[in-house]
Amino acid sequence: MFIAHKLKKENICEYLLYMWQIEDLIRAFQLDIDALNERIIKSYPVSDDDRKSLFGWYDSLIEMMRLENVHKDGHLQLNKNIIIELDELHGLLLKSGQDAGYNSKFYHVLPFISQLRNQNKSDLSDIELCFNFQYGIMLLRMKKAEITPETLQAQTEISKFMVLLSKNYNLYKSGELDFDE
Repeated sequence: MFIAHKLKKENICEYLLYMWQIEDLIRAFQLDIDALNERIIKSYPVSDDDRKSLFGWYDSLIEMMRLENVHKDGHLQLNKNIIIELDELHGLLLKSGQDAGYNSKFYHVLPFISQLRNQNKSDLSDIELCFNFQYGIMLLRMKKAEITPETLQAQTEISKFMVLLSKNYNLYKSGELDFDE
């Protein structure tokens, strides 16, 4: 919860990847708040009040996962909404041309995105494909699986693109980026 709040303010892309991890963590505990409390929440180095807040946060996520039927796979609507919002911002950025560096970086990574789309026979948006790819790389690293140099190169370039997306998101949310001009 504390990390999530900080990331949401600072880097929306890292926030979303973190929230996907939280969804998987909750699934690993089979949506059992008591097990999560014993193994994660109780040992979290915060005050008792903060620990209660953390418990409530996990408990509400578990309830949402049950209600939205994403207890086995998929993502919470609140996380899907961020993808939708980022997709919309991506489209506005490309159309407006306000950030030439962003457009340039997108067209630089577009071959990687196209390759991902072809490999996965996916109809996901470019932005969601980028997130899925980054999350997949993260999981491979956690498993200590071998990752090819070509895949690492793609990951590096897509990461740079996502940094620009996050930067523009923050500017847009703060009102510093306006598409009505």
